[in-house]
Amino acid sequence: MVDADAIRQRWEAVGAKLDERGRRLFAAAEARTAGWGGLAMVSKITRLARSTINRGEDDLDTQPLLVGRVRRAGGGRRALCDTDPGLVPALKRLVQPATLGDPMRPLIWVSKSLEKLAAALTEMGHPIGPDTVRKELVKLGFSRQSNRKADEGSHHPDRNAQFEYINAKVVAAQVRQQPVISVDTKKKELIGNFKNGGTDYRPKRKPRRVNVHDFEDKKRGKVVPYGVYDMFANAGFVSLGITSDTAEFAVQSIRCWRKRMGRQRYPKARELTITADCGGSNGARVRLWKRELQKLADDTGLVIHVHHYPPGTSKWNKIEHRLFCHITQNWRGRPLTDRLAVVELIGATTTKTGLKVDCALDTRTYQKGIKVSNTEMKALSITGDRFHPEWNYKITPRQQPP
Repeated sequence: MVDADAIRQRWEAVGAKLDERGRRLFAAAEARTAGWGGLAMVSKITRLARSTINRGEDDLDTQPLLVGRVRRAGGGRRALCDTDPGLVPALKRLVQPATLGDPMRPLIWVSKSLEKLAAALTEMGHPIGPDTVRKELVKLGFSRQSNRKADEGSHHPDRNAQFEYINAKVVAAQVRQQPVISVDTKKKELIGNFKNGGTDYRPKRKPRRVNVHDFEDKKRGKVVPYGVYDMFANAGFVSLGITSDTAEFAVQSIRCWRKRMGRQRYPKARELTITADCGGSNGARVRLWKRELQKLADDTGLVIHVHHYPPGTSKWNKIEHRLFCHITQNWRGRPLTDRLAVVELIGATTTKTGLKVDCALDTRTYQKGIKVSNTEMKALSITGDRFHPEWNYKITPRQQPP
């Protein structure tokens, strides 16, 4: 006698969870085991057609299929690309403009969803669903991809030569045991309960609540971190300005580094080598930058060597990947609620390689738009190097400091 309850329990526990072929074989085995009347009972319990169970019985007596197949060769519905020869060419016409770059083609469809592509193909007379569109795009070699920063634009012909020149000057300064610093301005940061990139460990489902809009708080404002990285000591100093990123602020940050760290570490220093970007407050064409460096040389008696990286190569400046990136990692996911918090977070930055960072708040007001006249420039004691003097130059003291 057929035990319908037992068959139903086995079906619900195992058979219903199998793939198409597995369900067919399961039902066929149960029907064969039950004997007379088993086919009708199993068909009623599993809701599989009797013809399907009969095919399952045939499969029980044949060799297993290849791994991954659920039907015999030739089984199942034919692919749309076979029944609709115009489908694939139509899909190519929708997505190829991304490669051809033709503004007259329907480029808008490339960035649309699979549903939009399916709707467009259906309107063109090729009925298709989003899942099938995805499969066909994979066959054609297409996938959704984000932009990649790879093109740096036009390169200066002496780009690599300048890199080698800077490296040689840095090594020479190291041999003479003279300090070498890398300087740059980190991006301005909003002060307040604003979202900061990255993640941090928090209790589950209790994210830190921050402001929806990043509108500057007029009372708290922004901070301007200007960094000085000592290449040989693996130590950094960050001056936290509260007004503008000017050349006067940049040189004052170098002064502060020397007062807090540099003078104690290099008591016998006669020179100072600075590597900087080609633009910004410490740019190669900024007159105020050179005038303020001249004042620094006059006050300290140091001969200052300046070497700028070629345009568009700021990421190669050592401070970017030896100091700034670690500061960003240290405060990820934490709102910079006040200036003191920024100072503490920067000062707490460390790495496995022994990086140490000091930070100080600079409350001075630095004005924008300060002009340096031609007469002032002629009074500066600046000597350009033979190799690209606009990028490489030396500033000597005009008088010995007291």
